[in-house]
Amino acid sequence: MGIKFEKWQGLGNDFVILYDDIATSDLAIKICDRNFGVGADGLFCPTKSDKADIAWKFFNADGSIAQMCGNGIRCFAKFVQKQGIVNKNKFSVETLAGIVSPEILDNGNVLVDMGEPVLDADLIPIKTQNPLDFKILNYSATAVSMGNPHCVIYTEEDSKTLANTVGALIEKDELFPQRTNVEFVNIISKNRVKMNVWERGCGITLACGTGACATVVAGVKRGLVDSICDVVLPGGILNIEYKDNSHVYMQGDAKLVFYGEYEI
Repeated sequence: MGIKFEKWQGLGNDFVILYDDIATSDLAIKICDRNFGVGADGLFCPTKSDKADIAWKFFNADGSIAQMCGNGIRCFAKFVQKQGIVNKNKFSVETLAGIVSPEILDNGNVLVDMGEPVLDADLIPIKTQNPLDFKILNYSATAVSMGNPHCVIYTEEDSKTLANTVGALIEKDELFPQRTNVEFVNIISKNRVKMNVWERGCGITLACGTGACATVVAGVKRGLVDSICDVVLPGGILNIEYKDNSHVYMQGDAKLVFYGEYEI
């Protein structure tokens, strides 16, 4: 028996998308395995919604449920339009983090209104009185939720090295009761930063859309970057704008890699 799927990537952050609403935690673990499965950072499928044009069901590679994924939502938007499930360029998607609105642009990029960042400690969640400025492993950090928790560390140390050496420790630190994504950021200029990420439930990835959004929000709040900023990731560049209406807008590409059947 085969399960039909498509594999998509957004800046190297890769996903398996199922045509049917059959995604489960166990299937995610199997199909995302890079040795015995298709290989991916996550698994999702379209589902019906009473609140938006469409909804999705999303799992990380370790089988945990993901509230939101910035690179994934761009892939999802192009997938559902390609399949004719949604027949317009701008539409709404129900996620566990709320309603998200992607728009497929004429140049093939996807612009996503990611909504307002959450800066309240109880809602991120993080066990600290001041999520905008706290210490973790002797690093100054900022906690932001973009529907999922992020710990953003601006540093002069090499961001790639830190992601590989301390990312896993911070992900599971007791400050974060639901674990956290961890971004390590080097400033290039006020409107350009380099970011490496350790993703909750995935580990090192080539890109993280919600992480790029959280990075700019944290940088703006700390006076380190401008409200329009390019985030340079190992897999490519995302343009992030933190607007006066407090919404964060993300723009980037998403591409189909291949399609096939996964035998179970």
